[in-house]
Amino acid sequence: MALACEPLCHFGGRLYFTSFPNPPPRSEVLNRLAAGPDYAPRIRGTSAGSSSSVTPDDDAKYYYFTIDDQLLYLSFFQDWGPLNLSMVYKACILIHELLQDQTLLSHRLVLYSSNDPRRKANAALLMALYVMIVQQRPPWEAFHPIAEIEFMPFRDAGRGRSDFNLSIQDCLWGIYKAMQNGLCDMNDFDVEEYEYYEKVENGDWNWLTPNFIAFASPVDPVWIKREREKIEQAKADAPVSPAKSTRDHALQRKLPTPFLNCLDYFEKSNVRLVVRLNNALYDRQHFMERGIQHQELYYDDGTNPTDEIVRKFIDMADEVVEDGGVVAVHCKAGLGRTGTLVGAYLIWKYGFTASEAIAFMRIARPGCVVGPQQQYMYLKQLEWCKWSAYDEVKRIRDMSAAAATALVVPATPPAEDDRMDVSDGPAAVPFTPVPVPPVTPSKHIARAQAQAREIAPPAQPRKTPIAKRVASDSDAEEEGDVLPALGVAPAPVRRKSKPASARPAGVRGTASEQRPVRVTRSAAGAAAAARRTGGTATALTVTKSVKANGQAPNKIPRLANGTSVRGTKEAVKEGAAAPTATTRKLRNPPSPIPSRLPTLVAKRTHHNATTSVNELPAAAIAAAKSAVAAAGAWMTTNAAAVVSKEGRPNLRPIRRRRSSFSAADVVA
Repeated sequence: MALACEPLCHFGGRLYFTSFPNPPPRSEVLNRLAAGPDYAPRIRGTSAGSSSSVTPDDDAKYYYFTIDDQLLYLSFFQDWGPLNLSMVYKACILIHELLQDQTLLSHRLVLYSSNDPRRKANAALLMALYVMIVQQRPPWEAFHPIAEIEFMPFRDAGRGRSDFNLSIQDCLWGIYKAMQNGLCDMNDFDVEEYEYYEKVENGDWNWLTPNFIAFASPVDPVWIKREREKIEQAKADAPVSPAKSTRDHALQRKLPTPFLNCLDYFEKSNVRLVVRLNNALYDRQHFMERGIQHQELYYDDGTNPTDEIVRKFIDMADEVVEDGGVVAVHCKAGLGRTGTLVGAYLIWKYGFTASEAIAFMRIARPGCVVGPQQQYMYLKQLEWCKWSAYDEVKRIRDMSAAAATALVVPATPPAEDDRMDVSDGPAAVPFTPVPVPPVTPSKHIARAQAQAREIAPPAQPRKTPIAKRVASDSDAEEEGDVLPALGVAPAPVRRKSKPASARPAGVRGTASEQRPVRVTRSAAGAAAAARRTGGTATALTVTKSVKANGQAPNKIPRLANGTSVRGTKEAVKEGAAAPTATTRKLRNPPSPIPSRLPTLVAKRTHHNATTSVNELPAAAIAAAKSAVAAAGAWMTTNAAAVVSKEGRPNLRPIRRRRSSFSAADVVA
C-alpha cells in the first residue's frame, strides 16, 4: 500500500518533515507500513527515478510521529498560530527524546502533519525551531529544507480579513534575535509556571523578556462600585465620605484571587514599575503599598500611541531595566496596547524589526499586537531606530563633556627640604649617565627666549616643583629704595631681574624667570659677535629683531647642559676662557624601553645658591661656551633617536556602537 504524502524535507541528521492529506493516518499505521522491506519514500531535492537514500545505508528505516493531536493552539478569534513558548518547549523535548531513544537509533525520524495549512505551518515551524534552538543552527539553515514549500502566513487575533502577515522566517528570526540578546533562554524556562499563570483564573500574565511582564488588567469589583458611587454623589452634590486606606479595605474584604496572585508574584519577582494603559479597574495603592511604582499612560483600545507616550514609556522602562528591575505592563487584555509599547522598546533597544518583534511576542504571549497596531509598528520601526542612534550619540557626548569638565585637584610636590634623605642608607648602584640630545633647533629657542624676556611675570605664579617661598629681607634690594623728589616725574627705568645665582638665599624668582630655557645656535652666534666687537650691542639687536616677529614665547624646557641665553651673555661679558667638557649625572636611570617621544631634562638652580654671575669661575664659563658650540650637533648625529618615522602613533580607535545582530553573532 503506497503512502500518499509529500516528499520528505531533510533537516539534517535523522530529522525529516512531511504532510499527509487530511485527515492524516495514525502513527501506528504509518510505522507498520514503513517497516516493509521495499519502503522508500521520495525525498525533496532528488529526482523521481533516482535513489531516495541520502545516506550510504540503503536499508534505512523510518519512524513517523505527529503533534497535531497533542499541541493545539487556543485561538482568540480567527488567529491560529504560532504555538506558544510552552508548546515549543514540549516539542523540543519530544524530538530530543526520540533522537536519544536506543530503540530508534537506526531509524530516520519523520515529523508529519495534516496538509491543513494551519497545522502544516505550525508543525513545520516547530521542527525548524528545534533545529535552531537545540542544534544551534542559524535561522537560514533551519528554514532551508522547507524554503520551497508554500505555507499559510500567521495572522493577528482579530476579526475580519488579515491585512498583515507573519511568515515562518519572521518567527525564526524573532526567536533568534531574542536568544542573541539574552531575552529567551530555554534552560531557565519553567513550563509549569508558564502554563499556570497564563490562565485567566490565575492572573493571566506571561514573561515576554527577563525584564518585561505582559498581563491583563486586574479587576476589583468592589472598588469599581465604590468609585461609581463617588461619581454619582459628586453629581448630586452629596457629601462624600472620607476615603479609607486599602489596608483598611483589605481587613473588611478579600481581593479577587487573580489580583492577589498578581500582587504576591510581582513583589517577589523584583517588579519595580507597573504601567497601566487602560481605564482604572483597581486601586493603584495596592501596588504602591508594596513598594512598586505605578504610572498611567492611557490611550484608547485598538488605537496607536502618540510619540510622547512611546518616548515616555521607553525612558521609564529603560531606567528600570538598566537598574536590573522588571517592568509589568497591562491594558484591558494585555495584548494590543501592551504588545505595541513593549515591541517599540524591543525595536529601540535591541534592533528588532517590526515583524520579528511581533512574531517573538506572539510566541511568548499569543495574541499580542492587534489590527492597525501592526502597520503602526511597521511604519514606526525606522523612526524608533533613529531615536536609538540619537540617544546613543547623546549619551557618548554627555559622558565626554562630563569627563572634560571634571575637576582635577592639583597635587603640589614636596619641597626639596622635605624630601627623604637617603645619604645614610645603602649606597646606590652606580650607573653610566646617558647623554640626552637636544630636540629643538636653536634658532627657534633664541627667538622664544628673546620674546620671553620681554614678557612681564603673571600676577599669580604657577605651581612648579621648586622649593617653597621663604620670606627674606634683602639689603641689596633696599639700597636703591629712595623716594623721588616732589613735582619731578621719575625717569623711566627698566628693571632687570637678577639671575637665580645672584639672589640671596631663600629668595624665589618670578614665574617667567623660573621657566626653563635652552641654549641655541643663534645665542651662540650672538655671543661670538659680542666677543669680537667687545660689547653687547649685537646681542641686543638680535633680541629686538626677534621680538619684532610678534610670535608668542615658546615655553620649552632648557637643554640638558643647564645653560641659557641670558647666562651665556653674562659669561661673555666676563671674557671666558677655552671651554672644558663637563659631565652631568642624571637623577634617575633611563628606562629600558626607549620612548617614542624625546625626553627633556631641566636643570634647576639650587634654592640656597648665593654665587652671582660675576663670581662664576672660569671652568663654568668654559663649559657654557662648549655647550653653545655643540648645540647643533644633534641634527646630524642623533636625528634618528628623536624624530619618529611613524606619523601619529597609538591613535585611539573610534568607538562604534555594536549592532544587536552582526556577523560575529552568527552561529556557523
